[in-house]
Amino acid sequence: MPEPFFPNPDRLESAFAPGTDWLPRLLLEPTMARGGLFDGAWWPRTHDVEAELPDLITALNAHLGRVVRVALDPAAWDQVPRSLTVDGQAVRVGCFAAGAGTISVTRGLQDHFLYLVVPPGFSAGSAAAAMRSAAETGNHTPAQELLVIGGGGIVPHHDRTFRFHHGGPAGSSGQT
Repeated sequence: MPEPFFPNPDRLESAFAPGTDWLPRLLLEPTMARGGLFDGAWWPRTHDVEAELPDLITALNAHLGRVVRVALDPAAWDQVPRSLTVDGQAVRVGCFAAGAGTISVTRGLQDHFLYLVVPPGFSAGSAAAAMRSAAETGNHTPAQELLVIGGGGIVPHHDRTFRFHHGGPAGSSGQT
């Protein structure tokens, strides 16, 4: 497993500090027991899905096997393509109505994984707290609560403000 994809959960703040080259910012549930709500957490740097997803998919391909589909909340991203080519393979991109703060990844035909998505503007400390909680074995805490635990929060409607309700950058309007 390439170490940059899977940082030590006890040192997330330093692993994700500005100037580090850890791409993507991803933390996986360590046992792969699949007994909790989330299989891990991802903290993208921007709302540009075409720039962010290839690195995530490459990391997940290395850990899980070939990812064939990704489903996400289109309101959380600038533009959502129907598909991407990653490592020479087509990956379908769809909408996931369940929502804000999550991304669903499909490996093979029907093997689904669910990840918490920490909004890009969160501080390293807030992101690390939410990611640690999401990746904890057996965790059943919903995305909205995890983001509040991490020091951020989301509102339940789909507009640009949901991303940084509180705990994001000071004075942020949700734009990055």
